[in-house]
Amino acid sequence: MKRSSKAMMLGGVALVSVLAIAGCTPSSPADAKKEAPVTQAQIDKAMNTDTDLTFWTWVPGIEKEVALFEAKYPKIHVTLVNTTGGSQHYPKLRAALKAGKGAPDVAQMEFQYISSFRQTGDLADLSPYGARKTQDEFVDWVWNQVADEKGVWAVPQDSGPIGTLYRHDIFAAAGIDEAPATWAEFADAAAAIREKTDSYITDLPGNDPGQMVGLFWQAGAQPFGYDSGKTVTVNIDSPETQKVVDYWQDLIKRDLVATDADFNDEWYQGAARGKYASWLVAAWGPVFLQGTAKNTSGNWTAAKIPQWKEGEDVSGNWGGSTSVVLQSSQKKIAAYEFAKFLNTSTESALALANDQFLFPTTKAVLNDPKFVDQTSEFYGGQKVNEFFAGVSDTVSKKFEWLPFMDYVYSSYNETLGKAISDHGDMRAALTAWQDEVTSYAKQQGFTVK
Repeated sequence: MKRSSKAMMLGGVALVSVLAIAGCTPSSPADAKKEAPVTQAQIDKAMNTDTDLTFWTWVPGIEKEVALFEAKYPKIHVTLVNTTGGSQHYPKLRAALKAGKGAPDVAQMEFQYISSFRQTGDLADLSPYGARKTQDEFVDWVWNQVADEKGVWAVPQDSGPIGTLYRHDIFAAAGIDEAPATWAEFADAAAAIREKTDSYITDLPGNDPGQMVGLFWQAGAQPFGYDSGKTVTVNIDSPETQKVVDYWQDLIKRDLVATDADFNDEWYQGAARGKYASWLVAAWGPVFLQGTAKNTSGNWTAAKIPQWKEGEDVSGNWGGSTSVVLQSSQKKIAAYEFAKFLNTSTESALALANDQFLFPTTKAVLNDPKFVDQTSEFYGGQKVNEFFAGVSDTVSKKFEWLPFMDYVYSSYNETLGKAISDHGDMRAALTAWQDEVTSYAKQQGFTVK
């Protein structure tokens, strides 16, 4: 595995910044009008007609994959706009769509934001262009993030199945010879590591809702739901999420985990000096970490995330994005063919995985020796890609989002996230988060289940 400034950017993308809150009063129907299926003759004509497409993305170096597409379809020119992601990408996109001009044909979009752009009718249903024919090319749970009975709303690009990266040297110093298999064992290991070393077993940051939602996902919670119309489900304060929150509350109370804000200088330094003996992180984490903590090379191992029940093998997801075609595009056939090529053609998808470090979503790349057979000196020669490819098969298949995740994550930072950082009452904060999101949904005109 390699390390470059690209990986740093991708790590930032995986974090969800607080975005400008856009009004999202529900309309009906939310999704675009159905279009007739296109024929192969129409596709051939479109791909042999001089066409200019605009593509918005935050992935550095993706010019290589765009060039592969243009080489195959020389009549199609793609103008690439790097929006830098995070707090810039979605506000720019919403502003262009609201203005009725300047929006791209194709845009990168994280899983959790598909619902909000569906709700405003801004995403093209890709079914008429043959998107359902590609379903078997993708991991099942990933496909469920982009498609339902009403349509196919995006082409998957990357994902973030969660595992554990742990310092086997620190674990060994505490008398632990392998990664904990269950959360009960993780708590025992946390106590041993705190007693016998200067480290915490891990860091649970209060500023990162993406990680906590991934932990909820792994625990079987269904905190969000949306019917693509006027009804949302808000089940943030549930038995499953309470179980997760109570577990971490206990570890925080006993000073067995750190609660440092992540992805800042202090956190980087903590990782490098061994303050954290493990990181519960998505598949994009290994490359990110080996650049952040170079001095610890050879001391890390990738392992499964601990399980709630012994013998289970279930993970959650943290991060992941897609390529969407905007309803406003006048070149939807070519736009979809570009999105499909970018993410499913062998050469392009492998390049995204190996050069841009986007964790793949296609079964082909997840089984390709050029991806899975890579070894990493930082991880003691372990085939980390192969390991996380296996983790991807264990992610729970059903998980939905609300059409205003901007607000949901902002509210998290003021409720549950704040309770984590301040070592406050996490159960009360979970209830407050539920109440705030429910109230907001009603204010926006949604019926809340």
